[in-house]
Amino acid sequence: MVKIVKSTVLDAPVEEVWEVLRDFNGHDEWHPAVVDSKVDRGEPSDKVGCVRRFHLTDGSELREQLLTLSDADMAFSYCLLETPVPLLNYVAHVRLAPVTDGDRTFWHWECRFDTPKGRESELKEMVAENIYQSGFDAVRDHMGLEGS
Repeated sequence: MVKIVKSTVLDAPVEEVWEVLRDFNGHDEWHPAVVDSKVDRGEPSDKVGCVRRFHLTDGSELREQLLTLSDADMAFSYCLLETPVPLLNYVAHVRLAPVTDGDRTFWHWECRFDTPKGRESELKEMVAENIYQSGFDAVRDHMGLEGS
């Protein structure tokens, strides 16, 4: 099993960052890898169990399901249902916390997944950098923040 843990600090109040990340179907507005996204069956994007279907810049289609969402904890989790990349049993968790020194936000993003033997390093690097780190950088850009 592969485990990835990435975190960052954003120079913005936690409530403002949560407003961006809370929309499970809003990642096409800020993540550079996501071209378009829609929630199946027209369900609300904050309904636990909803499934988002989206396309990446390379044309790949993925489906992910929202497993948990907590406004009180500013956290959510999701899993991959369909992907052309062998990220098997992929489950991710996102959590925000206030950094009171400067009214900033701590963003924790982690996942676990299985993958075919021999591809662990390659896929760990791909998710950690192309998805997570790119996501951190993209939210900074989307919100007009300086790098932290």
